[in-house]
Amino acid sequence: MLTELAVRNLGVIDELSIVLGDGMTAVTGETGAGKTLVVGAIDLLTGGRADTGLVRPGAAAAEIEGRFVVGETETVVRRVIPSDGRSRAYIDGHLATVAALGELGGALVDLHGQHAHQSLLGGGVQRAALDRFGAVDTARLEGLVDDLRAVDGALAEVGGDARARLREIDLLRHQLAEIDAAAIAGPDEDERLDAEESALADAAAHREAGALVVGLLGADGAVSDGLGRAQAALSGRTPFAALAGRLADAAAEIADAAAEARALSEAINDDPAALAALRDRRQLLAGLRRKYGSTLGEVLDYRAETAARLAELEGHEERAAALEQRRSELSKRLGAERSRVRQERAAAAPRLAEAVEQHLGGLAMAGARLAVCVDGEAGEQVSFRLAANPGHEPMALRSVASGGELARTMLALRLVLTAGPPTLVFDEVDAGIGGAAAQAVGRSLAELTGAHQVIVVTHLPQVAAHANHHVALEKSGAAVSLRALHGEDRLIELSRMLSGSPQSASARQHAEELLAAASSAHRGV
Repeated sequence: MLTELAVRNLGVIDELSIVLGDGMTAVTGETGAGKTLVVGAIDLLTGGRADTGLVRPGAAAAEIEGRFVVGETETVVRRVIPSDGRSRAYIDGHLATVAALGELGGALVDLHGQHAHQSLLGGGVQRAALDRFGAVDTARLEGLVDDLRAVDGALAEVGGDARARLREIDLLRHQLAEIDAAAIAGPDEDERLDAEESALADAAAHREAGALVVGLLGADGAVSDGLGRAQAALSGRTPFAALAGRLADAAAEIADAAAEARALSEAINDDPAALAALRDRRQLLAGLRRKYGSTLGEVLDYRAETAARLAELEGHEERAAALEQRRSELSKRLGAERSRVRQERAAAAPRLAEAVEQHLGGLAMAGARLAVCVDGEAGEQVSFRLAANPGHEPMALRSVASGGELARTMLALRLVLTAGPPTLVFDEVDAGIGGAAAQAVGRSLAELTGAHQVIVVTHLPQVAAHANHHVALEKSGAAVSLRALHGEDRLIELSRMLSGSPQSASARQHAEELLAAASSAHRGV
């Protein structure tokens, strides 16, 4: 609900603030005090059109701030209207667009009267209201619409140009054949071939190196010959006995090394044909990597994706046939469901109209007629139409000329359709009525407080007497102030509204009677 409202430099209002409670709040005051501007301020807070003409003369800008509390969530909204330039909007201290303000405001407040910010004027809201009233279940209809939309999307994906599809199939088949013909051994085949190529390419050099080692270390080699001569020179010489032993060990190690070099050299395969074949293989794999991926692993991944896409394309006719069958089934079920929903909406429409008309009778609109029109395949085009006077053709609610008639029609609708934003604001709801009709309007507004916070701008004491809270706008010279009324102050204001004379004894007695009657009505007495 709207818990606090602050207004500065708006029209005749210099500066005022008001703390609002739940239940019903009546806003009263003498003509010209700025009562309707309070409603206009709320309209601006909820995305209403800003006009620089609203700015108080001499002020740089008008500013409106409101605090809304719904459950545990508190939201502060601010609107600034400069005397020249575009208005600015803020939500919780952050800049926002007027559209965002309107979207938020539509969920928080409904204005009924001369302002256009009324959710029940929208066709979608009227349809939803009729569905709630008639307990029309649209879940299956909405589900079938979503399913059909999904099938249509799938058909669009598998559809397309048949020639383009055949060209893609040919290309994919060629790519798969090319990759499969290579018979890639695995994602690491490149690394293994690199090692094998290195060994084959250096085979001759390896064998030459081995032969050189064998020539130097073999029995007839220079190294072996030198060791033999050294051993002979030291043989039998006691001072060199230890060294002679070491030379003998070295000779044995040299002989072993020569034998190993010979064996390794003989094992090396010097095969130019194998090397050429290996290099051809590596060139083939490099060509695949240029086309399908930077590594063989990526080439294999591409192959899997290509195979999946080819299977999808080759199964196109079968998939398309299955989707068409599914679409036909859904369309048949959707047609039946639309027919059911239309029948239920059409059946609920006159019952809703009758329920609203029963309330209109007590709201000084006894001759008014409400028509709830239903059209469209599923009855999705719902329009509330009002004939305010006998003999007139019903017109769309948005076209109703009288703000008072529109506000009272909205009040009657709200009495029947309890769902809606948490805060309902009524302006002009008492225009052109009085007496018993005014009492009925007051009682009806009070009935709404079971599900909503109600704020009503009124000049009728019969309406104001039914409020839980009463605030009055008072004008002194160019200044406008706002005062919460209780006890004696409320009696004085009601007396002023009744007779124009706050001190009138008869008006005071009548005011006391109004408050007592309203209190009894609220207690169900």
